[in-house]
Amino acid sequence: PLAMAATWNAELMLRGSQISAAETRKAGVPWSFSPVLDSGRQPLWSRLWETFGEDTYLATVMGVATVRGYEGSDLSSSSSVSASLKHYVGYSYPATGGDRSPALIPENTLREYFLPAFAAAVKAGAHTVMVNSSEVNGTPGHANGYLLKNVLHDELGLQGFAVSDWMDIKGLVSTHHIAANEKEATRIAVLAGIDMSMVPSDYSFSDLLLELAQEGKVPASRIDEAVRRILTVKYQLGLFDDPLRGIDSKTVIGSPESRQVSLEAARESITLLKNENRALPLAKTAHVLVTGPDADSLIPLNNGWSYTWQGDRASVYPKDHATILKAIQEKIGAASVSYVPGTTYNKEVDIAKAVESASKADAVVICLGEWAYAETPGNIPDLTLPDAQLFLALKIVETKKPVILVLTEGRPRIISRIADSAKAIVMAYNPSNEGGQAIADILFGDVNPSGKLPITYPRSTNRLFTYDHKMFSGEDWGEGKAMATPQFEFGSGLSYTSFSYSDLHVAPSTASGNQTIRVDVTVKNTGSRAGKEVVQLYLNERVASVTPPLKRLKRFAKVLLQPGESHQLSFELTSE
Repeated sequence: PLAMAATWNAELMLRGSQISAAETRKAGVPWSFSPVLDSGRQPLWSRLWETFGEDTYLATVMGVATVRGYEGSDLSSSSSVSASLKHYVGYSYPATGGDRSPALIPENTLREYFLPAFAAAVKAGAHTVMVNSSEVNGTPGHANGYLLKNVLHDELGLQGFAVSDWMDIKGLVSTHHIAANEKEATRIAVLAGIDMSMVPSDYSFSDLLLELAQEGKVPASRIDEAVRRILTVKYQLGLFDDPLRGIDSKTVIGSPESRQVSLEAARESITLLKNENRALPLAKTAHVLVTGPDADSLIPLNNGWSYTWQGDRASVYPKDHATILKAIQEKIGAASVSYVPGTTYNKEVDIAKAVESASKADAVVICLGEWAYAETPGNIPDLTLPDAQLFLALKIVETKKPVILVLTEGRPRIISRIADSAKAIVMAYNPSNEGGQAIADILFGDVNPSGKLPITYPRSTNRLFTYDHKMFSGEDWGEGKAMATPQFEFGSGLSYTSFSYSDLHVAPSTASGNQTIRVDVTVKNTGSRAGKEVVQLYLNERVASVTPPLKRLKRFAKVLLQPGESHQLSFELTSE
């Protein structure tokens, strides 16, 4: 999802979601545990890569596109699945950055940054919600009746049901310590608004709930309510007419057409962050050294939840997809490519050999970043890229050969020690099995990069903030200015062409109440090749009842322009 957010292309998100839904239903699964609508505002968090990034509006647009792609106009269709919005709500903002650890979120912040994507997705028709495993302001998500009943159902209008996360009713005893035993935890969770328990290993939830009903501790009306919600969704899925609806063993999952959409998404997500003296694209006649721990594996192109929980079992990945190394070899010929691993993820291996090979190359592509991880195993104490990888890059820089950094990572690992020395930096996120080809296409100029960062890329470990932060003291000078200067800004991303903006018009110039404001602007491709530009509209508040952020994204559009072509875009803003 983070890579999809980097495309800033809701139509592409819709198409990808439609394919995912159709393939999921054909596999006999009518319910998807996605999209993740957690707001990715804590870069340390091990599930940041599962989010649509730090901005509320961008996440809302992409989340709604996902729901519409999954559920379509008819949930009973053989190509539709029920969405599950997760993890409701505040799960993604742990104070320590650790997965499943407490969050402190004031009510106004919760409503301003964390709830809007869920609200919009429910309004778009989403049928189920998965609940936050952790706690917000001292109350576990599975015991928070205010958020589950008053907000989710009464205010947002969810008509479907809320499912627990993995064994998290039991967690009210073992983790949160607000219940003495599992029976008490079951009572608390069901009365708070949990309709279904996700526990694949035993039937204790059902047994304990029956006991609670017989003892009068959970009213039958509450059980009826939960059952009605669950059965209604099953009925809407068409499962009573045909429980195996959609299963098609003859259909090939991962068809050429589907793979093409995946490739298109990977290409549009990849973000060019630096391109000093037009170091990219590389000439196809160049001799290139490819090195780094992520160069010759599909694992970092995919990350967790890929084939296995942690996504780290190489043997289960398909053999007909290219790693970054193999894609570059296919692009310019194996004879023009040298390869030395250099390091593992966190251990030096053959850096001296990599340096020797670099001295003989025309350019060096260093593939750095992360290995696969999901949930708590992905917790880290420091965002800085491991020393072994930084040392590899620094030693190769000493050869004076052009260094191209390719980052395959699920969160922004700090690279400030090497960023200034690299001639080009490419943020590839986790671009899927098609990512190797997409990266090679961009490195050698067959595709013009158009991705934009959906997160703020920090410069240092003690300066973690989002683009829509509140004003720092002295932000325009001295320490304040340093605090407000990330490595790369939210929404940034370069192209192999150039664009200009003109004819900005806002009408009316003042507005009140429910009046609509229209913003017109013309964007022109002033370069020599076709390219896609993401036009971004931000607002700021001069005076507000609560201290406002410096700016906030409110509209965007992605347009393809030929050299010399202009296009006028119009955005409408309402009080909402």
